[in-house]
Amino acid sequence: MPVTSAPTAPPNPTAPQAPAVPPAMLLRELVFGAACAGAVRAAASLRLPDVLEQEPATAEELAGRLDVEPGPLRRLLRALACYEVFAEDADGRYRHTPLSRLLRADEPGSLRDIALWCTEPWTWQSWSRLDDAVRTGRSVFGDAFGKEFFQYLHDDAPESAALFNRAMTQSSRQSAQDLAGFLDLAGVASVADIGGGQGQVLAELMERHPGLHGTLLDLPKVVEHADPRLLPGGSLADRVRLVPGDCRTAVPVQADLYLVKNILEWDDDSTRRTLRNLRQVARPGARVVIVENLVDDSPSMRFTTAMDLLLLLNVGGAKHTLGSLTALIAESGLRLDAVAPVNPYLHAFSCTVP
Repeated sequence: MPVTSAPTAPPNPTAPQAPAVPPAMLLRELVFGAACAGAVRAAASLRLPDVLEQEPATAEELAGRLDVEPGPLRRLLRALACYEVFAEDADGRYRHTPLSRLLRADEPGSLRDIALWCTEPWTWQSWSRLDDAVRTGRSVFGDAFGKEFFQYLHDDAPESAALFNRAMTQSSRQSAQDLAGFLDLAGVASVADIGGGQGQVLAELMERHPGLHGTLLDLPKVVEHADPRLLPGGSLADRVRLVPGDCRTAVPVQADLYLVKNILEWDDDSTRRTLRNLRQVARPGARVVIVENLVDDSPSMRFTTAMDLLLLLNVGGAKHTLGSLTALIAESGLRLDAVAPVNPYLHAFSCTVP
């Protein structure tokens, strides 16, 4: 029996319309955007979402649980509620929303560490130099802090570096599941995760496919802290090889399928070297799947373009457009077979080595 939709009511020209927000008000809200990011950071740092349970609570009750002043906490909650991070009931009690729940440490898919990472103290100084980055087309991080981004984290901000690792792990967990569900591994006996970080995607693939062998290639200090399942004694250790190295220098790995996820974000020369190194070592017929966020095909352009600008500030990198990545793939000699979304934020470029 065919399913029919209910008839759509004709528009009522006399129905009251929501008043348009004046441009001056919109712009004022935009230039105070730092207040929103700061409020989210404060909530995450205080662990405010963690002390609000299923039942709504007053600011005074929450302040007692956090050992903070109730007056300023009420002001923070009021500001957050404007962005639907918490909601205020008619009796003055606050309750969770889908956004505030994502700031809880125990929430599946929690974004707490990512929220803290994206609002670390150094980020504020970096954003204030965006005009310089636009003028020069290069990272301004070294000018601001006297060291390049990752060297600064390693030498001067170890807590921020640890937060970065947790945030990347948190971000990778969901994308690993999505990508493992997306990839068709029919006829694939070995997978190499190139620049794969801690190897969460690789571990997820190997758990789903018990006969699969894997290789994780990344910088030495990254590989040392790989997913526990991949390390000696781990549940997947007997089927995996951990290879310390820099894919921009060499890709000393043979595999049926090469996975290249979210690492082609440096300057184009580095991207060319990575793809060339992979192209030179891969056997004819091997598959290469490149996974990236795109700045011209996303349901959240505010998110992807913000990441693109942060890459410019920190390391002089850039997110790709569909055209820019397609051109670099063609230049490398790989044959592009298909482009398809993995989830709302990631696209997979499926290629074959001629």
